[in-house]
Amino acid sequence: MNVVAFNGSPNKQGNTWHAIAMVTAELEKENIATEIIHVGNKSIRGCLACGQCLKNRNEQCVQPGDEVNDWIQKMKHADGILFGSPVHYAAMAGTMKSFMDRAFYVAGVNNGMLRHKVGAAVVAVRRSGGLPTFDQLNNFINYSEMLIPTSNYWNVIHGARPGEVTQDEEGMQIMRVLGKNMAWLMKLVDNGKGIVAEPEKENKIYMNFIR
Repeated sequence: MNVVAFNGSPNKQGNTWHAIAMVTAELEKENIATEIIHVGNKSIRGCLACGQCLKNRNEQCVQPGDEVNDWIQKMKHADGILFGSPVHYAAMAGTMKSFMDRAFYVAGVNNGMLRHKVGAAVVAVRRSGGLPTFDQLNNFINYSEMLIPTSNYWNVIHGARPGEVTQDEEGMQIMRVLGKNMAWLMKLVDNGKGIVAEPEKENKIYMNFIR
């Protein structure tokens, strides 16, 4: 089994990376291969709402010049996915948002290809805004019918300068517990394949309330 993790911080090995690494360390103890991809230092344009991915349904965004389509394929072939972001104005980092908007839309219109994969989010914050950012990341996971492992608190760790999160003892425990629970859930899913039938996928119903 394998997990791909996305670091949404502009800093390659800042506090977001440390948070992700705490989780992946626990996964690797359970013989789950991990890869951390640095998203936050890339130039990623947001979704243009062009509708071409819906029209083409070829698992690709039509925008050229970045790595989003490669990352979509990594998500497709992973058993678990981990998303990490720092907090910018009580929200996730802009580059991470642009990547996730595009990647999850492509995944959704291609038969919901992230459905029932194990997915989790972690946040690194100096002081405040961690929970709104955590909620933002989880919105993508929830909408995609992914399976979410939990920890013993919200997945937020605190620190300002790179590496300071290693002084947040409670935060480190949160990441460790998340990694252990993520590994356990992935094993449950893997061992249940072919034994426990998945619920049938329902076609999405779209409504608005303007007549």
